[in-house]
Amino acid sequence: MPGLLILVPAATILVAQTSPTLTVAPVPTVKVRKGSVAAVTLRAVLPPGFHANSNKPSDEYLIPLTLKWTGGPLTVESVEYPKGSLEKYPFSPKPLSVVTGEFSISTKFKVPANAPNGAAAQNGTLRYQACNDHMCFAPKSVPISVTLEIE
Repeated sequence: MPGLLILVPAATILVAQTSPTLTVAPVPTVKVRKGSVAAVTLRAVLPPGFHANSNKPSDEYLIPLTLKWTGGPLTVESVEYPKGSLEKYPFSPKPLSVVTGEFSISTKFKVPANAPNGAAAQNGTLRYQACNDHMCFAPKSVPISVTLEIE
């Protein structure tokens, strides 16, 4: 009787590594006056061991850190990003301009003279691409909403 051959497929174990999440601290209600300039500062944190490209990455193909304000009664005058630090990683032949840990992004807004009094929201999106020492993850977007009190 010939020998019985049993084929057992090799089990493949995949370790899924999820993309690290940048967190943004809630911003307390911002009181603004019509016709003035108001500043809003976002405080963001990347988990230890991860970095994101700065808003001025070292190479064109890298995805920059960007804050886009998309809705609300205020007009953006300027956005000030953290200065990236040049760091060397094994996957890149040259140093990269990155942000790590905790950092802040500040926006100056013009409050229109004809803005309606009362509560309002200024909405936006913070886009980033997180990486570790070995790989980069898919870009992510974090919704931002700042509550305003217009006087």
